[in-house]
Amino acid sequence: MTERKGRAKLDFLRKIEIEIQEKWEREKAFENDAPTTIGESTNKTKYFVTFPYPYMNGRLHLGHTFSLSKCEFAVGYQSMKGKKCLFPFGLHCTGMPIKACADKLKREMEVYGNPPQFPDEEEEEMVKPEVSDEFIIKDKSKGKKSKAVAKTGTATFQWDIMRSLGLSDQEIIKFAHAEHWLEYFPPLAIKDLKQMGVKVDWRRSFITTDVNPFYDSFVRWQFTTLKERKKIKFGKRYTVYSPKDGQPCMDHDRQTGEGVGPQEYTLIKMKIVEPYTAKFKAKVFYSSAMKGKNIFLVAATLRPETMFGQTNCWVRPDMKYVAFETTNGDIFIGTSRSARNMSYQGFTKENGVVPVAMEILGQDVLGCALSAPLTSYKIIYALPMLTIKEDKGTGIVTSVPSDAPDDIAALRDLKKKQALREKYGIEDKMVLPFEPVPIIDIPGYGNLSAPLVCDELKIQSQNDKEKLAEAKEKVYLKGFYEGIMLVDGYKGQKVQDVKKPIQKMMVERV
Repeated sequence: MTERKGRAKLDFLRKIEIEIQEKWEREKAFENDAPTTIGESTNKTKYFVTFPYPYMNGRLHLGHTFSLSKCEFAVGYQSMKGKKCLFPFGLHCTGMPIKACADKLKREMEVYGNPPQFPDEEEEEMVKPEVSDEFIIKDKSKGKKSKAVAKTGTATFQWDIMRSLGLSDQEIIKFAHAEHWLEYFPPLAIKDLKQMGVKVDWRRSFITTDVNPFYDSFVRWQFTTLKERKKIKFGKRYTVYSPKDGQPCMDHDRQTGEGVGPQEYTLIKMKIVEPYTAKFKAKVFYSSAMKGKNIFLVAATLRPETMFGQTNCWVRPDMKYVAFETTNGDIFIGTSRSARNMSYQGFTKENGVVPVAMEILGQDVLGCALSAPLTSYKIIYALPMLTIKEDKGTGIVTSVPSDAPDDIAALRDLKKKQALREKYGIEDKMVLPFEPVPIIDIPGYGNLSAPLVCDELKIQSQNDKEKLAEAKEKVYLKGFYEGIMLVDGYKGQKVQDVKKPIQKMMVERV
């Protein structure tokens, strides 16, 4: 590596730069006052420049410099043409990122001490993001890039992120209070911008939030005016929501999870029909909140158009579920996580409150007879599946073995393993008569794609996870984008074209 030559030329240019910047400062070169007369306001062409407020949860970086240079060159050029130019500058402090960082520092001090003594990387087993086994039909118009890495680098803890900014432990303690961020970073941003030489009227710089009453009243005026003109209204929409803060948590508000948005599912209601199993009957008997009510197992699916092929419903025997009352008095059974989500979407009488009628285990509903929408089977049954995840959907899973490799593998396990059926109290009539129903024709895979691909890959059971993932990859997206429906009313139509109409039809029937 060759050594860098002397800095004489650089130092000479830097000396000139500093002298000129000091001259600008003395002469207030970029300060422009409002005209005092009408004539004064019309005898000179005006040029106004503004820049999206940089967020004050750290120092400015090269990306800001690059974007800012466009404004900087434009205002300089227009000023040289004799125009009256104005370049104010705002510093963004509103939103959740600053508060989230402050709260994280508090948490780290509570858990690891002050200053925190973090575990070594070798000692700490980092939790890796789990790869989802769901194939999401993505909106290709959405971007994938995130600013999270630019904000935090590779540091794991917030304290380490602050250290990477050159702060001492004594200084970092102050940042556990959100107000300190507003006092610390804006002056540094202004200092850096002045060193860059931006042509800003610094009398017109400001921070956001209600700490600045002038900016706060400006924003309030905007929203009040828009509401008065009926351009905006208050209501609900699907979004990522923070119950803790009582408001939506937008992309720029989150400390982690940028790019994550709401995922639409269709809720499949499967009514538990009488006579109940002895175990479930005993549960209902001891719950006054459930007696005489319509009780449903509810499953969340991304593919409502496949419900024509449902042969059963899957429940994990050892998983905890809740039975809760909905707005119309029906009882839904799902995981507590899914019940909480539904309570914020109008499924319960009180927003955010889940009226739990009973807590049950999956094994309590195994063998229950169900009436499900669209399927050609009059009655299907709740059967055991051991691979259901508590953090996906409702914990209740529909089974379409014609097109879902996981479903055909689990159904085959129950069909050929009598001991497995006996272990969970599943009678032969609940499993043996049920066969996959052809509903979709997929080029290259026919009308029973899941059994075909499972046979090709020699999948032996529902525990062959790697092979099942491969099988799902082969048929899932191909089935959605290239599959042709075989069922009456939709025969000959592409699967992707009928998903929404079928979903709409199912919702209207409820």
